[in-house]
Amino acid sequence: MTHKIVLASRSPRRKDILESLNLSFVIDPPDIDESPLKNESPINYVQRIAATKADLVAKRHDRQSIVIAADTTVALDNEIFGQPRDLNEARLMIQKLSGKTHSVLTAISVRCDGRSSDAVDSATVTMREVTSELLEWYLATGESLGKAGGYAVQGHGAALVEDLSGEIETVIGLSVVLLSRLLGDLGIDLGIDLERL
Repeated sequence: MTHKIVLASRSPRRKDILESLNLSFVIDPPDIDESPLKNESPINYVQRIAATKADLVAKRHDRQSIVIAADTTVALDNEIFGQPRDLNEARLMIQKLSGKTHSVLTAISVRCDGRSSDAVDSATVTMREVTSELLEWYLATGESLGKAGGYAVQGHGAALVEDLSGEIETVIGLSVVLLSRLLGDLGIDLGIDLERL
């Protein structure tokens, strides 16, 4: 049986990752309030947001559809850094992260046939001491908007990063290894060749 795959995300990076796997899918991004709850931990936050996205989109498709949702956040000392609303907020985020080691958490939620599989992966990123010149150059690229923590490790934001420990795809927003495991937990084999990655 062939399942329709639905990506419950408007992230171009997640779309690119699924396309790199030669999967055929449709995009159906949900509109939800992504505000953290009072005293919510970063890990609980990403899990809740990814699960909410998956549950909402799963209701809009037939039960046999494979719905894949994800959420990524940056965390420093239990503070959640989502996507900046504007360049000023991006500037403040990067200034807080400058010279520090922080966590990047990506939760993935998969729904199919009324069943669910959810998990979180994390990576650790050390940001170099970002000078005001480097910061303003980076902000001028426009890349910081739409990125958790205000930077993209796979783009110009690599200039801000001193060290990365963990999967780069986790930082980008969708770990293929974790996704493959979650699909396997539901008995779904999409033919993802992890050796090729």
